[in-house]
Amino acid sequence: MARGNWQVEHLLRRAGFGPTADDLDRFEDAPVSIVVDFLVEYQRQPDDVDSKIGQSAYVGITTRGEFSPNTRIDDARQRWLFRMVHTQRPLQEKMALFWHNHFATAYSKLAGTVGALPATKMLALKAGELPGPQGQLELFRQYALGNFRSLLVEVARDPAMVVWLDGRTNARARPQENFGREIMELFTFGLGNYTEQDVYAAARVFTGWNLRNPQRLRNTDPNAYWEFFYNANQHETSAKTFTFPIYRDGTRTIPARSAADGMQDGIDFITALATHPETARRLARKLWGFFVSELEAPDPAFVEAVATEYLMNNTEMKPVVRFILRSPWFLDPARWHARYSWPVEFVIRAIREVGWNGLSIDAARTPLLNMGQSLFEPPDVAGWSLGRDWFSTGAVLARMNFASTLAANQRFNLGRASAFARQSPDDLLASFMERLSPAPYDTAPYHELLTYLQSGAAWPLSDSQLTAKAAGLAKLIVGSSEYQFI
Repeated sequence: MARGNWQVEHLLRRAGFGPTADDLDRFEDAPVSIVVDFLVEYQRQPDDVDSKIGQSAYVGITTRGEFSPNTRIDDARQRWLFRMVHTQRPLQEKMALFWHNHFATAYSKLAGTVGALPATKMLALKAGELPGPQGQLELFRQYALGNFRSLLVEVARDPAMVVWLDGRTNARARPQENFGREIMELFTFGLGNYTEQDVYAAARVFTGWNLRNPQRLRNTDPNAYWEFFYNANQHETSAKTFTFPIYRDGTRTIPARSAADGMQDGIDFITALATHPETARRLARKLWGFFVSELEAPDPAFVEAVATEYLMNNTEMKPVVRFILRSPWFLDPARWHARYSWPVEFVIRAIREVGWNGLSIDAARTPLLNMGQSLFEPPDVAGWSLGRDWFSTGAVLARMNFASTLAANQRFNLGRASAFARQSPDDLLASFMERLSPAPYDTAPYHELLTYLQSGAAWPLSDSQLTAKAAGLAKLIVGSSEYQFI
């Protein structure tokens, strides 16, 4: 079908990974409200995408022995990429990616601490497929549009996070400050809202929030796992005073409690952070960059409106994201193609639009690394540096090389699909502008694409010429600067 429902395409790029041809047909005449409901109420769609892995109609995987995404990190990366390509719940995977960056946790440190196999389980285990708690990614998928306060509590208890920020060594005699600092600086209200006194008090709040290996199995055993363990003997029981209110009445001190009741210290502290107005505003600013624009600073009116929605709904994220996707800020055409695509977004969108028949998703892993993003391996606790920082010389070259690899892999499929447009360069270019979704081209680069098609070809094209020109055109469009925006 011809493109034309531009608001819906914008929705599917920002709140998903770009529309496929089936999506365009499905939502051809749909109003924005219907598509927003489809995206936000994703629980109405089946979550059976993993069952499609290995089927011929879907992007392939590369196995090294048995495919084991619960125990091998490279297989876990393939499974997540596969999900992004084929999910019927695009916003769920998109928000899981958002939280993965917000609560950035890197596999390399986990593997160096507990071993490669338990580290993979900590990050990617699908509940029930092996012993142990679900992996961090599954937590992010579970709470993709859930309650932020509840997510924050679960992250504080998440084995991957406990290892990542050294909570397993947080004991009453030597409180460990890493998690206490980062939950304020990065996960909630940010710099300028706390002091070093607060960092030390927060460290004491989480004393005893540790881990244990209940079965005492070797870390190379697939049944081995680590789980959260509140060690009451290691909890520091005295009162903890902060420079900001902890309770609704303005009280700034968490009272002294018995060690047995000490977990409540952390729950009270997390509740105070999650419901703080500055946390609401900080999340609003991050969501502006994720959903609305990276080319302009957040509109203060947007920040206050989203923060109000967040606080009025008791930190529930579903009404917040629904509000954003239906807001005039999001739907303003001036802000379409106003965000730089993350490497993962670029790769998945390209595969969804160019095609995947005969492609292994594993072919994207090394290119993604060269573009600056490897899933489950953010550079530090602050996550990836976003926006223009994605586009170093080497990263841009990696994007162009991936466009070339993908187009070459799909050349015969592209040629067959373009047979109806073989009569003229204008027809073929118009067909690719309907198939792909770059930002609008200026006159000069558009004519350069036409010049490429006209060069060295006799129109109408033969089958071999059509195959070559279709692959070359896909490479040029996907590798162009216009395609790097979503």
